[in-house]
Amino acid sequence: MAGEERGWLQRFIIWREKNVKEKRFILVLSFLVGIFTAFAALILKMLIHWIQNFLTENFDTTEANYQYLIYPVVGIFLAGLFVRYVVKDDISHGVTKILYAISRRQGRIKRHNTWSSIIASSITIGFGGSVGAEAPIVLTGSAIGSNLGSLFKMEHRTLMLLVGCGAAGAVAGIFKAPIAGLVFTLEVLMIDLTMSSLLPLLISAVTAATVSYIVTGTEAMFKFHLDQAFELERIPYVIMLGIFCGLVSLYFTRAMNSVEGMFGKLKVPYKKLLVGGSMLSILIFLFPPLYGEGYDTIELLLNGTSKIEWDTVMNNSFFYGHSQLLLLYLMLIILFKVFASSATNGGGGCGGIFAPSLYLGCIAGFVFSHFSNEFETTAFLPEKNFALMGMAGVMSGVMHAPLTGVFLIAELTGGYDLFLPLMIVSVSSYLTIIVFEPHSIYSMRLAKKGELLTHHKDKAVLTLMKVENVVEKDFIAVHPEMELAELVKAISASHRNIFPVTDNEGKLIGIVLLDDIRNIMFRQELYHRFTVGKLMTSAPARLYNTDSMEQVMRTFDDTKAWNLPVVDEEGKYLGFVSKSKIFNSYRQVLVHFSED
Repeated sequence: MAGEERGWLQRFIIWREKNVKEKRFILVLSFLVGIFTAFAALILKMLIHWIQNFLTENFDTTEANYQYLIYPVVGIFLAGLFVRYVVKDDISHGVTKILYAISRRQGRIKRHNTWSSIIASSITIGFGGSVGAEAPIVLTGSAIGSNLGSLFKMEHRTLMLLVGCGAAGAVAGIFKAPIAGLVFTLEVLMIDLTMSSLLPLLISAVTAATVSYIVTGTEAMFKFHLDQAFELERIPYVIMLGIFCGLVSLYFTRAMNSVEGMFGKLKVPYKKLLVGGSMLSILIFLFPPLYGEGYDTIELLLNGTSKIEWDTVMNNSFFYGHSQLLLLYLMLIILFKVFASSATNGGGGCGGIFAPSLYLGCIAGFVFSHFSNEFETTAFLPEKNFALMGMAGVMSGVMHAPLTGVFLIAELTGGYDLFLPLMIVSVSSYLTIIVFEPHSIYSMRLAKKGELLTHHKDKAVLTLMKVENVVEKDFIAVHPEMELAELVKAISASHRNIFPVTDNEGKLIGIVLLDDIRNIMFRQELYHRFTVGKLMTSAPARLYNTDSMEQVMRTFDDTKAWNLPVVDEEGKYLGFVSKSKIFNSYRQVLVHFSED
């Protein structure tokens, strides 16, 4: 049966190559990717809501519910077991994985990613994990695009584009936001914007959003009605909100990295579960709005118009009935949300930071405006408007993606009347965080390793090159105790003018340059008087086989050298790298990189 399917597929591929141009077939594939990613997003949302409703429908709103101490631990335990024994692969940090695949120009994402993230994240979030479903569905969508392209034997540049189509379709499908899906792919995943890539991305995004509209209706994900139009006198407060959101984003980014680093030091899975589960359960027990994605809280703050409605955010907790503590309660949630999200993933759960950034932004905008109104400033700041703007601000800061923040929030809520303040907040937040953090929370892990692809063409090409691919090994190594006579024999057998000097263990201790000994190399009376140890000099610098190409080029610029030796971490000689070799490789990669 499997052989028959392969035969049918092979016949179809041959027919397609003869009758359908590749560019047109890519459009067909992008359409299919849009459909499949939309259904994947709908299935994930359905599973999450079904699990949440099943577990929490009988909760008492007037007091604390002790089930909050149990559900989150069970959720990350089950998700951890699923990942460890069924998937047997790391599926966390979905967007970072896509960025890594793109940065390596591979475009191949493992087949299990088309379904594993859906199951793991639905269990995690349904049982109360304080993370979002969007990063898992973006990984799922990209995996769908990658594997669909692989099925039809598309070349790797097309696979790269289909990965982007899957990501665009996933964001568009789960949020019903086609423009945001397109912009996210261009701005966060850094897919190059060319005419050949724009149309497939658009098709996937629009198709996925259309499927979501057909299945769930045409209403925006969060209902928002503009009660008070934006007034120009509020611009200074909007800028201040952007700066505040930038600082909240900075806190979220750095705190999450610190907590994840702590979990990274715990090598035993059950220790991670114990620490992460305990932290998450206690936080959710004290602050129930931290349960799950937190979209109920967003809905409340975007639509609530009175203190009575806002106070319902404290339902199910010890704070119930203490309306005077509302601001304190929300500020504590801002403080602890990052620990809840980090504990969820660190303990073994699966989820992303899309929803947490929207959630934090909404609360930050509400707190900013409510606090300002309490002090009766010259301008009244509508809480729901500022909650909406805060969502764009924190998302822009955390993801370093101001355009994604603007378009996503506008499409999520239908708040197009606030487009100008959304832009102001997003840009202010982004400009604030880049002062402290040059990379987004997604890309900083790759940036630290020198594996991040960027829109800067030179840096992008260097990222695609590896030191081991430009190392030249046809240099004859000599030893310090060798006499000049033996060195001359080595020179006569070599076509190079540099000779690495190594010790008995193969470690580099210096170099001999032909130009330095040219005046004595033909004087036979000196053949037994001089040794290599006396004639060698230090290398201008050493390159390591773990260096990125950007570091290599920086070293060449600093030393003004034309050839530099390469060693491993123990100092053992591996070969030389020359500028000419790098330039040749650079030209080849640039031609390939720039092809449409």
